[in-house]
Amino acid sequence: MPETTPPMTPAGPQARTPFRVHFSARDLVSVAIFAVIYFVVVFAIAMLGVVSPLVMLLTLPLSVLAGGIPYMLFLTRVRHAGMTTLFGVVLGLLNMMVGHPWQAALVMVAVSLAGELVLGAGRYRSGRAAIWACTVFSGWFIGPWVPFFTNRDEYLRSPAMEGMGEGYTRAFEQVVTGPAVLAMIAVALVCGFLGALLGTRLLRRHFRKAGLA
Repeated sequence: MPETTPPMTPAGPQARTPFRVHFSARDLVSVAIFAVIYFVVVFAIAMLGVVSPLVMLLTLPLSVLAGGIPYMLFLTRVRHAGMTTLFGVVLGLLNMMVGHPWQAALVMVAVSLAGELVLGAGRYRSGRAAIWACTVFSGWFIGPWVPFFTNRDEYLRSPAMEGMGEGYTRAFEQVVTGPAVLAMIAVALVCGFLGALLGTRLLRRHFRKAGLA
């Protein structure tokens, strides 16, 4: 019987194995670098909120919009399952280091897993899936506000709020209401989608190079 040769494996982008969970050194470096970049961009804009609670309500969604650019650039490096989840874990830890509650880290990981499913549905090769994964990921914005809704009085007495000063806290009580926060979160989700579109447009060359259709 003549020997049969196995079918050739296609070379190039088609050769990716998107569902393997195996991190190379390059994967880990990409996750670390882009998590830090995303954190710095979002944190720098969010810090404008120290001016007043009203400024905070207006600028926090803008931080999500700006964060869409580094996140979409990160997705051009994603080759298989696990990278976006690890990205969320790293960001969750960074956010806890600057004083965000543990609930924020859990939400960060949860939306990262949800984004992983979206990317997996597109076999990590779909530009449209990348846009929706970025939009889903922007839901992390809900996490830091969980304590506000579960116990508003305790939230206002937290060390972070006390550190802002009595005047800021009084203004916060008046301006930052439940409906205002819900509206801000809704705007942040929209900004997450717009940030994904903006990132895709600005990084079109990177998307073509990564083979994202």
